[in-house]
Amino acid sequence: MKHWQDPVNALMGAWLILSPWMLAFADERIALVDFVAVGVLLAATAIGASVVPRAWEEWVEVLLGLWFMASPWLLGFDGHAVAMQNAVFCGLVVAVLALWELGTDDALGGWLRRLVRHKH
Repeated sequence: MKHWQDPVNALMGAWLILSPWMLAFADERIALVDFVAVGVLLAATAIGASVVPRAWEEWVEVLLGLWFMASPWLLGFDGHAVAMQNAVFCGLVVAVLALWELGTDDALGGWLRRLVRHKH
């Protein structure tokens, strides 16, 4: 395994799948479907990235994170505070971890590493 961020994002995917029941918002049908669908996609992408790291997998994780942060408002479950807060927090963590990986691994882009080297 090359990056610790991928297993963490895979665990985030598992959390997303389970959290509607663990945080008692499974009765919010749209939120439930969103959490389970994004959780499955995230877990599959992160597991794939753990096995064979590719930049596109990290970009998919970034997009999933961004979608998840916006989904409470786009899908209309922003009135359910627990579901909304969970989506925003988890989406932020997922996107930051994927961007961190893209930014620090030269094989995946390494833009952050090059930026830091350039300033020194």
